[in-house]
Parts: sequence; C-alpha cells; structure tokens
Amino acid sequence: MARRVKNKTPAPIQITAEQILREARERQEAEIRPPNQKITDQTEVADYRLRKRKEFESLISRVGWNKSVWVKYAEWEESQNDLKRARSIWERALVVDALNRDHTIWLKYVHMEMKNKFVDHARNIWDRAVIRLPRVDQLWYKYIHMEEMLGNVAGARGIFERWMGWMPDQQGWLSYIKFELRYNEIERAREIFERLVQCHPKVIAWIRFAKFEMKNGEFGRARSCYERAVDKLADDHEEAEQLFVAFAEFEDKCRETDRARCIYKFALDHIPKGRAEDLYSKLLHLKSSMVIGKVLRIL
Repeated sequence: MARRVKNKTPAPIQITAEQILREARERQEAEIRPPNQKITDQTEVADYRLRKRKEFESLISRVGWNKSVWVKYAEWEESQNDLKRARSIWERALVVDALNRDHTIWLKYVHMEMKNKFVDHARNIWDRAVIRLPRVDQLWYKYIHMEEMLGNVAGARGIFERWMGWMPDQQGWLSYIKFELRYNEIERAREIFERLVQCHPKVIAWIRFAKFEMKNGEFGRARSCYERAVDKLADDHEEAEQLFVAFAEFEDKCRETDRARCIYKFALDHIPKGRAEDLYSKLLHLKSSMVIGKVLRIL
C-alpha cells in the first residue's frame, strides 16, 4: 500500500527541471574517444592499407551493386596516391552492368584523371563514356568543355560533330552554334543552322535561324528563312500562327508594312478562325499604324 505524504507544504528550496538536467550533464563522464593515431612506420602503413582494402573488398562482396561503396574505395586509393589501384577499382565498377549505365560513375572516374592532369587517360574515358551512353548530353558537354579549356578547338569541334550524328535535341545544336560564334565562325554557324532546321523542322528553329541572320545584318537571308519555313509549315495549324506573327513582325521592322499586311492576310486564310484571334488583332493594329503614318505624312 502506498505511503501517504503527511507534510504537503512546499520545500524551502525549490529545484527546477532545468537545474536537474544541468547537474546531470555536469556529472556525466566525458565521452571516451579513441586517440588520433599518426602512422609513420612503413610496416604500420602497409598493415593499415591491407586492413582497409579487406574491409572494402568485404563490402563489395556483399553490396557490390551499391555505387557509393565503389566510389569511396576508388577515392580512398587515390588518397593513398595509388592511381593504378584507383583505376583498377573504377574499371571493376564499370564491369557491373548497373553501374556501367550510370553516367555519374564515368564522371567521377574522369574527374580523377583530370584532377591529376592525366589528359590522355581522361580522353580515353570520355571516348568510352560517349560510346556507351551517347544519349547522356552531360557527357558530351563536359568532354567538349575539357577540350576547349585545353585550347583544342579542332578537337572540340570534332566531338560536336560526333554528337550531332546522334541527332540530339535543339539545345545540343544551339550549343554547337554558340561554340562556333565564340570563335567568330559565322559561316560555320550558318551551316549548322541549316542542319538544325533539317533535323528539327520546328517553327522555333526557323525563327532562331532568321534572328541569327538579322543579327548579322543579313536581312535578305532572314527573309529567305521565313519564306522557306512558310513553305514547309504553313499547313501546321499548331505552329503556323507563331511563324506568321514572327514573319510579319520582321517585315514591319524592315518598314515593309505592305508585306507584313499580306502575311497577316495570308495567315488568316490558312489558319482556322478559332486559332486566328491574335493574328486578326495584330492585323488591325498594323492597319491603324499605317493610317496614322499616312496622316502624319500629310500633316
């Protein structure tokens, strides 16, 4: 039976929960940590390395599918300045099919070679990576970037050409064009644009091509881009409106208002009425601008 407390008056000295916890922490023994060991004896170094390698090999035998185990093993070998062993680990990792298809393994492998300035080794790995995973754009970008940073412009261009053979998305082609423009290779960039609109015959590609020509002062070439695009895409009701608007605005900027008006009228005849509201409003705006211009000239 529980004993009853006879004296229920508060104690003269009150102890808070915070005080109890503070005193407990003060009395707690310091955490015991193993001392840091600095291995200097060659025999001890060899024993340490053997022990670590056995630990890593044991992990691989149990969870060889785990990417992080291979990465840590290879990076540890690199930290021991044993690049030959590190390469062996990376190569063993790439034999595992699931890892072979993981582009991050290739990136980490080649990063080791680049960091240690083994350029030819890095090139070899990049070549194998883009052959194995040609649809991973990041591999191509980084391979090209390395060659460009090394000043190997011709080599970078050759890699771009190999990549374009896989017909990447528009961004890949635009990256190639920007690369050529960095070296003021206007004619090369124009030739790549021609290939881009063949590979991706979309309105946005043609508009970019035309704007490229405008930027370089080639208004006749820009008009030709729009005319060729109209020939190919005028019946594509999904994208034609954007093309006609861009073409008409181009002519308006060139002060060819009659041409712009004809383009809007042509567009209204070819695009279903439900999709032509924006075209109609732009045509009205153009007509009003023409009227105002005539009035101002009379005044």
